[in-house]
Amino acid sequence: MTAKHLQDTVKLSNGAQMPWFGLGVFKVEDGPQLAEAVKTAIGHGYRSIDTAAIYDNETSVGQGLREAMREHRLARESLFVTSKVWNADLGYESALAAYETSLAKLGLDYLDLYLIHWPVQGKYKEAWRALEKLYKTGRVKAIGVSNFHIHHLEDLLRDAEIKPMVNQVEFHPRLTQPELRAFCAAHGIQLEAWSPLMQGGLLDNPTIADIAAKYGKSAAQIILRWDLQHGVVTIPKSTKERRMIENASVFDFELSPEDMARIDGLNRHRRVGPDPDNFDF
Repeated sequence: MTAKHLQDTVKLSNGAQMPWFGLGVFKVEDGPQLAEAVKTAIGHGYRSIDTAAIYDNETSVGQGLREAMREHRLARESLFVTSKVWNADLGYESALAAYETSLAKLGLDYLDLYLIHWPVQGKYKEAWRALEKLYKTGRVKAIGVSNFHIHHLEDLLRDAEIKPMVNQVEFHPRLTQPELRAFCAAHGIQLEAWSPLMQGGLLDNPTIADIAAKYGKSAAQIILRWDLQHGVVTIPKSTKERRMIENASVFDFELSPEDMARIDGLNRHRRVGPDPDNFDF
């Protein structure tokens, strides 16, 4: 099913409801501007906010969430908040402690989704045991991974009691990851896109510009709509109100199968971020 509204959700394998569309805050500095951006996004109907320990901005995200809940009289349950455990904390006890640190910075009682940020070899299974404990004891509503290739998922699933509910990966028209999409779909793992706009690198693409002109939409809107029609949750980053509104205005049109195929044809297996098989941090 393709989302029809900004607050439409997809049901994860455990029954939790995750918004199809959210706000990412990667590389946004901790401070008043970020708190205001989070509050502004929620004011415009966003209900999902994605952060991470390594972004070093959970404090301002939490401030923005609390201000928005007060101002718009929203229950905590109406929001979907994601954070991620960083590589340095991928032990069992250290991942449990990292979760408590993230919660304290955010000023929340629980997270809706907690992810292992990168598949550090020899470490992610211990961290996954910690996430399973957090989930089984009701501390987090859903658990998942980020940047996991198929072989990482296969390795994790061999010993996991609970399968990941989400895999957040780099995904955009230059990196369409069809095999990973098919694997996740077959295993009930929801794919989520980070860097859906390729850090702006696709906004001048002639094919996308041509399709954008046809629908009377921006290049960004075309790409984000393409994500949704592929059944991929997407979290574009912005601190500008105008851009947040533009990004979220993707529910009043539908790309034709032909135009979906044209965008699919832009795939070059090209990354703007590190390859999960070859990173050193």
